[in-house]
Amino acid sequence: MTLTESYWPADTSQPILDLTPGDVLARAAAAVPDRIALAEAAPPGGALTGDGRTDRTWTYRELLDAAHRAATWLATRFEPGEHVALWAPNVPEWVILQYGASLAGLVLVTANPALREPELEYVLTQSDAVGVAYVDAFRGVDMAGVVRNVAARTPELRELIPLGSWLDELAAVEPGPLPTVDPGGPGQIQYTSGTTGFPKGALLHHRGLVTNASLVAARAGFERGGTWATALPLFHTAGCGLSVLGAALNEATLVLAQFFHPEVVLRSLEEWRASLFGGVPAMLAGVLAHPGFDGFDLSACTIVMSGGDAVPAPLIAETERRFGARFSTVYGQTELSPVITQTAPDDSPEDKAHAGRPLPQVEVRIVDPATGTTVPVGETGEICARGHQLMLGYHGMPEATAAVDADGWLRTGDLGTLDGRGHLRVTGRLKDMIIRGGENIYPREIEEALTAHPAVAAAVVLGVPDPGWGEQVAAAVIPADPAAPPASADLHEHLRARLAPHKTPRRWYLAETFPANAMGKIQKFRLRESLTTLPPLP
Repeated sequence: MTLTESYWPADTSQPILDLTPGDVLARAAAAVPDRIALAEAAPPGGALTGDGRTDRTWTYRELLDAAHRAATWLATRFEPGEHVALWAPNVPEWVILQYGASLAGLVLVTANPALREPELEYVLTQSDAVGVAYVDAFRGVDMAGVVRNVAARTPELRELIPLGSWLDELAAVEPGPLPTVDPGGPGQIQYTSGTTGFPKGALLHHRGLVTNASLVAARAGFERGGTWATALPLFHTAGCGLSVLGAALNEATLVLAQFFHPEVVLRSLEEWRASLFGGVPAMLAGVLAHPGFDGFDLSACTIVMSGGDAVPAPLIAETERRFGARFSTVYGQTELSPVITQTAPDDSPEDKAHAGRPLPQVEVRIVDPATGTTVPVGETGEICARGHQLMLGYHGMPEATAAVDADGWLRTGDLGTLDGRGHLRVTGRLKDMIIRGGENIYPREIEEALTAHPAVAAAVVLGVPDPGWGEQVAAAVIPADPAAPPASADLHEHLRARLAPHKTPRRWYLAETFPANAMGKIQKFRLRESLTTLPPLP
């Protein structure tokens, strides 16, 4: 199929799965009851819950039994449809509670363990949570104390569930009857990653989460019965959706790192002979930079999957070379459960550097941001999507939910182009577009050109106020060698050979790191606030 306008119709050749996460677990347990379903990978210092062991595993039979007991336990405290929050890093108890909540017909509210007290209070209040599960402490924070403080101000929060001894309590529970759960009903409230400010709670349904995970695993070429290793946070759809459900749908073993730690990831890949590793670009860079990388046997790893932020082409090439694996890039949004487009491992290097083709059962079009009309092939506009995985809405925010139009199209706020083959290229955020003297400039294009320079490890391009031009282009650069940063004149010439003159930054800054959220996505609004405190690039 060759497109004549920037619209990709849904490919209906693969089915929408009318299943809940609980259904997925039950099917896997029936098919491969004795296969390891879940393995804990804890960092130095030991596990955060349980008896301190760092080698806990569950077969599918054991995981289903634990989830059934959890669902029975939850059903004695909550009614189907009530909202229960989970505030913890990647502990196995998280996965057991996720499946238990699904089996009990509850809506799981996922909370970033890095939240501070006011942020947690916002999530628990805005989500209408009536219970919260949590670990006692994480990264020096007394999480139990924070929960008690918030609960004292939140009378609706009637159940506090410490996870440290929770599995011991479940062991005494006799599994009981469970409700019938509608796959089209609400399953989770996932809060947007917050790169631009206050988060919104996307209400996601079971069917969308399950089907999306199935389609992504298939596009990546993940084999049935394989091993999926990840450090992606469970509070995000890439963790509890793509990773947890992607593994279970394929009767695979999920090796779960409690949080990102390069050595734990490498050790997990080697010891478990993992065939797939999933992580955001910052995780890939961290693993590749580990001084002992070449000493690990990663020969079983055939697929590396990444997304959540722009994946630079040099990082893709280095990952494939050093892992000896093939790469798959995903693009999407939390509101879409979360993936819209994805590259295949057999795509060309040029195609892998972008966002890939739409998944089956997903429609994509590019529209003029001002008029909403579909633009010609190759022309830049706002990326819109609709399909089976679209959220039910933003919880408690009807005005924000109006971002979905009457025909079911979600305007993503991202800019991009579709080529005649249906391959998507994301060119930036609509709000990040720089207007210099009436010319529209897309930062991502400049960032990609800058990171192609061997002296540049990472770059962020921003618009800054300018009295003459309205906005001027500025760039902050992290050098590949901190002791020898590139000269701004060299980068200027590098860009002038590749881009139109008006796209070349006029202001250059030197950075050590960029502010990012828990998924590793760069927060440009925070960088913009601190830009003038950075030293100029020589």
